[in-house]
Amino acid sequence: MVEGGLDGSGLHVGIAVATWNRAVTDRLLDAAVARLEELGATVTVTRVPGALELPLACLALARAGCDAVVAIGTVVKGDTDHYDIVVRESTSGVSRVALDTGVPVTNAILAVTEFAHAVERAGAGPANKGHEAAEAAIATVRALRGLLES
Repeated sequence: MVEGGLDGSGLHVGIAVATWNRAVTDRLLDAAVARLEELGATVTVTRVPGALELPLACLALARAGCDAVVAIGTVVKGDTDHYDIVVRESTSGVSRVALDTGVPVTNAILAVTEFAHAVERAGAGPANKGHEAAEAAIATVRALRGLLES
């Protein structure tokens, strides 16, 4: 069995973060950066306006040589179909980047029905979705490299 560990030493992780709903995305970003640095990875952060711009930013980070990428955004449901479109297209786009490039892209794009739910998921500690996505990025890189070495 091949399983990824959390040793980030020697890894370069990119983070694409949306500035829309910045009160939440900044908390997700802070947790992701802190966890990646704790694990020994170097970090590059790219800010884009919203969740729909995240796939392109993730692609640019992957092409720039990042070993993994974390996508951070927050989409809060409103009264229109815009929510469904943004959630579907942003999550589909970041998944496509991973599949097209072979670079792990982890998803910390929160899709919530109420802003308070996003605030909860961006709280302090390991339950913060930025923290979780950072760990998933390192673990996935290590698992894939372990697979190639076995």
